[in-house]
Amino acid sequence: MTLSGRERLDRLRLIRSDNIGPATFTELLAHCGSAGDALAALPELARRGGRRVRICPAEDAEAEMAAVAERGARLLFKGEADYPPWLAAIEDAPPVITVAGDHTTLGKPAVAVVGARNASAAGRKLAMRISAELGAAGFIVVSGLARGIDAAAHSAALATGTIAVLAGFVGLGAVAYYAYRGWRGTGTVEGPSGVTTSQPIPAA
Repeated sequence: MTLSGRERLDRLRLIRSDNIGPATFTELLAHCGSAGDALAALPELARRGGRRVRICPAEDAEAEMAAVAERGARLLFKGEADYPPWLAAIEDAPPVITVAGDHTTLGKPAVAVVGARNASAAGRKLAMRISAELGAAGFIVVSGLARGIDAAAHSAALATGTIAVLAGFVGLGAVAYYAYRGWRGTGTVEGPSGVTTSQPIPAA
């Protein structure tokens, strides 16, 4: 699927509007045909439901797009060719994700390795062994961006490819650089080959 620049902006506005989650987003697109038409219909639909809705202003969505580009990252919308197929397959997959680093890893088979932040030395060693073996077998290792097991998993799979998945960018203003410059700012490991989040990236 190839989306126009206008449709991409409208889709970002729609998912960033109040009370619009993945399920509602998908239903609105199916009902209205485009994000632009969904945005136009949203106030009346909300009125019928007895509630008010705040629609994300175009300038806010444009600012987010600019912040993403400034950090060398990109937005991927569900349905676009580079959107990870294993993520698209789940129920209520996020309509848009922000990715930084080597986005080609998103299309490869992946296994998550996660665990405690305050992990024991034995636990970290086991996580590294599991991650190294998974990488050698052709899998991308997916984990968070915390110390402990997450850091050990990424560290052991750097040569074969890792992806850091974040719930948000709170307190991580330069997070997109982690995919290129490493995790020196967090004091953990050198860095994953990709960073992914479904939440808005903050302005610089």
